[in-house]
Amino acid sequence: MGVRRLCVVLLAASLAGCAPATAATEPPPARHAPDQARPVAVRTLTVDPTGPRPLPVTLWYPTERGRVAPGRFPVVVHSHGLLSLPELHAALATRWAAAGFVVAAPAYPYTSRRATRFSRADVRNQPADAWRLIRHLVRLDARAGDPLAGHLDVGRFAATGHSAGGFTTAGMFTSGHPARLRSGVIIAGGGLAGAFAGPAAPLLFVHGTADPVVPLTVGQAGYRRATGPKAFLGLLGQGHGDYLTPGRPGFDQVLAATTDFLRWTLYDDRDAGRRLRADAAQPGVTTFDDRLAGPGP
Repeated sequence: MGVRRLCVVLLAASLAGCAPATAATEPPPARHAPDQARPVAVRTLTVDPTGPRPLPVTLWYPTERGRVAPGRFPVVVHSHGLLSLPELHAALATRWAAAGFVVAAPAYPYTSRRATRFSRADVRNQPADAWRLIRHLVRLDARAGDPLAGHLDVGRFAATGHSAGGFTTAGMFTSGHPARLRSGVIIAGGGLAGAFAGPAAPLLFVHGTADPVVPLTVGQAGYRRATGPKAFLGLLGQGHGDYLTPGRPGFDQVLAATTDFLRWTLYDDRDAGRRLRADAAQPGVTTFDDRLAGPGP
């Protein structure tokens, strides 16, 4: 199914609601990626609500007839940038969920728009927050009575993020990170100390060539440091994130490439891997450096 034909239907469903996670057991086989876009519901919860770093989380997930769709879905942990919020990333998150993923987006305690005390330096602590979220979701999948119980493929996570969230994502790929973290998408970001260490996982970098906030050279430096399978999608003449807005130049290519990449790395979808190069490239709009080495992970 072509990503450009995805039609996202939002069903508003408001259900109230620092070391990496322990190594995953053998992941269950990923079921076939959905052939059609699914309706999407949204839910909120808070990780460690009474702890020193409470973590509000927005989740988007596929549905069928008003309930969580049958089967298990890989999970995408998406991190926002400075003074941003999960809901400001809904354009991508809802479309990823429609394509067959559960998207979990935390609002970080000291860098989100709702933070009572803002601290740019706290970005270095956010990879550990993202791992707390992963551990929470692993427990939630086994929690009897939770609507998402039994629907999360807890052996197949990807990390994605924009700007400071891109740096956060890079910081999750440290030496010895659990194999359940299978891939990452770094949008307008770069590396943190200790990032891009094993085990090797495919990484997709997305960056505007005229980004005035995180210069292109920063993203390229992170790309050079990454030692595993990788690709770099450049948005020609673009800044820090206009290409994440539907209808703006480059959005279709970013959506198609990231969705292909996630389906390839989390569903072992070789057809998506083969589509990735063509979907990412648009003369005059994007460039694509491909070092993923083949159509499958």
